[in-house]
Amino acid sequence: MLILFPPSEGKTAQSTHQTVDLADLSFPELTQSREELMHQLQIVSATEDALTQLKVGTSLAKEVERNTRLFQEPAAQASDVYSGVLFEAFDFASLDQQAQERAINSVVIISALWGAVRLSDVIPAYRLSMGVKLGEVGDLAKYWRGELSPVLDRHYSGELVIDCRSAAYAKAYPAPLERTLSVRVEKVLENDERKVVSHMAKHYRGELGRYLVQKDLTDINVPDELMNELSRDWEVEFCPATTKSAGILTLVIR
Repeated sequence: MLILFPPSEGKTAQSTHQTVDLADLSFPELTQSREELMHQLQIVSATEDALTQLKVGTSLAKEVERNTRLFQEPAAQASDVYSGVLFEAFDFASLDQQAQERAINSVVIISALWGAVRLSDVIPAYRLSMGVKLGEVGDLAKYWRGELSPVLDRHYSGELVIDCRSAAYAKAYPAPLERTLSVRVEKVLENDERKVVSHMAKHYRGELGRYLVQKDLTDINVPDELMNELSRDWEVEFCPATTKSAGILTLVIR
């Protein structure tokens, strides 16, 4: 199973003696692309209009300035650096050793800077979103789409894909439709009407990812079998994939 996470916008800088080594990151086929993006990010982050180019406010000026020295910045496991709602719910550190190993093998974080990393990859905190057009590279989602598809399709050939990403990061790697389940979260209101959950959907997607690795479900590659297992503790609905769209796994929250 391949579980796709987006990165969190919020990242926690760590106090370590480690620095990033691109050659040690997962998917070494992406090393040259990562080098190019880090170079472009350093250039853009040092310009007078860096905040505008990176689409951030003045409160993030220190984080943008940090982009200029990422090779020297303290680095830690991605599981510690990414600190947003989804990763809080996933709570990698509290998993037992076997569940952590399953998480490292199955969870891939799609990143504007690194392309794709695993939870155990050592990276610094950085500021870059997929919606940015970065220097000479331009549209990041378009850039990574050509790089990620051959790599991830080869590494996870035939695996069921549980897609917990937002739309911007889904564009960077369009997972094979026929074996992808996009995770949707709906809340049931008092009048029994449904409302699509937006921000808190990250929390429930993190909980789902945690459940999959905790319950040792990452070897499942048949949607119906997965639905049967999930229905033990979740209210779930399943819409199969078509030739034009991925399948949909809906988490129903009451």
